[in-house]
Amino acid sequence: MVATRAGAASAPSYVALGDSYTSGPGIDTQLSSTTTPTAPASCLRSSKNYPSITARTLGLGLTDVSCGSATTAAMAAAQAPGVAPQLSALTAGTRVVSLGIGGNDLGYSTIAENCVAYTPWGPTRVGWRCEDHYTSGGADQLAAAAQEVGTKVSSVLVAIRHLAPRARVFVVGYPDLVPPTGSGCWPELPFTASDVSYLRGVEADLNAALRTAATSNEDTFVDMAGPSADHSACAADSERWVEPVFTTKGTYPLHPNAAGMAGMAAVLSSAMRSSRTV
Repeated sequence: MVATRAGAASAPSYVALGDSYTSGPGIDTQLSSTTTPTAPASCLRSSKNYPSITARTLGLGLTDVSCGSATTAAMAAAQAPGVAPQLSALTAGTRVVSLGIGGNDLGYSTIAENCVAYTPWGPTRVGWRCEDHYTSGGADQLAAAAQEVGTKVSSVLVAIRHLAPRARVFVVGYPDLVPPTGSGCWPELPFTASDVSYLRGVEADLNAALRTAATSNEDTFVDMAGPSADHSACAADSERWVEPVFTTKGTYPLHPNAAGMAGMAAVLSSAMRSSRTV
């Protein structure tokens, strides 16, 4: 378990759980066994990810165990050698928890790879439109998968409540990768206009499932899609929170950049203040 203290020893204990959208790959400073604080290098965790910024802003004592490639399974089981189950960071004294998970359960990276179009009109690696691939047979595979993700996240929330019964839990949604309207921005984000529309729905389904999981467990859902609507991967370099496929130095494709982490931290900090958690 890796602890990053923010503030005095008496500061409220905050544990951050999550995947690479929480850990912050590519964003300086990347933590390792030789940095302060330490972290498994394989987790691609940044000292400027949204949990770290939130903890500094609100004076919380942070234990950040977020890790790139994490799924809901990594909450209760070791993700890799040297990477403990994330739930092991929780104690009866934990007062605040943020959870950003579910994208890897849905298979977001594979979906993005399948939907990359070789021209603005197609084809993709799975046909002219990846939507046709995921809706073959008349059923939307990804819509069903999003519901399964919600069920898994709900189980994680039950486990969190058992391990940290006095904690206020915040389920952090995913920011917009594709813009909320329009046809996208091929080739920076190399999806056809049709698939941009479809992927917009996939993002919405995943966030809706996370919201349902949070509310059904009486936890707080933190919407990141709305605040990031003008900051998708198709926004200008100076405006975007999420990087496109063809990215700039010091960032990671299809992931939040430093501005995105700062923006997400502002949204989460506001949610924590509004709930009178801090």
